[in-house]
Amino acid sequence: MEESGSNLNISILLRFSGQAFVIMGVSGTGKSTVAEMLAKALDCSFLEADDFHSQANKVAFEFMVRNAKYPLIGVTNESELTVLFHSTDKMRKGVPLTDEDRFPWLEALRDAVGKIMSSSKNVTLTCSALQKKYREILRSADADYKPGQYTICRVKFICLEAPVEVIADRIRRRSKEGKHFMPVSLLQSQLDLLQIDEAEGVIRVDATMSREAILESILTSLF
Repeated sequence: MEESGSNLNISILLRFSGQAFVIMGVSGTGKSTVAEMLAKALDCSFLEADDFHSQANKVAFEFMVRNAKYPLIGVTNESELTVLFHSTDKMRKGVPLTDEDRFPWLEALRDAVGKIMSSSKNVTLTCSALQKKYREILRSADADYKPGQYTICRVKFICLEAPVEVIADRIRRRSKEGKHFMPVSLLQSQLDLLQIDEAEGVIRVDATMSREAILESILTSLF
């Protein structure tokens, strides 16, 4: 018999205790909106990955957008400012950033998620997490996770997908409204970077559906 209303919410909460749900994908797929909806459905915390970039890092990104086309870097505290300065210097010299430039940001996200999970609480997180190695860092927020144990890992990934034309149009529209800081010119580089191993069990959702349909699809897949 189907459950509804508060009974369904209770069922969800009982089934998912101390887990993390990462809404991933390229920019413009609606990650923040979906993560917030899922957090509301699960009555849990919601973390926005962009909030983990310091103001200095955001300034560096703005410089990067104006002068080059390189992936976003991450700085989360003063001890990591050397990474920022090193990366900014590389950008000024026209040298692409490496994975080492991104790891501090991903590790900060992992630690924040892990702290919530360790208290047996659920959390939703937005993060592009475009490559398997980046997702592996986030999976380690589950203290019991062993590489390759995707099905029992308590960090789950939901990838939002849409045709490139749809995503590009969304980015252009949001940029004009001042709601998005990534130019559409960087979209292709993100699509080129996106890598999903079917063995990971990443839930793939059509981001062109209505918000309600997207949420229903995610909850159905998680069950």
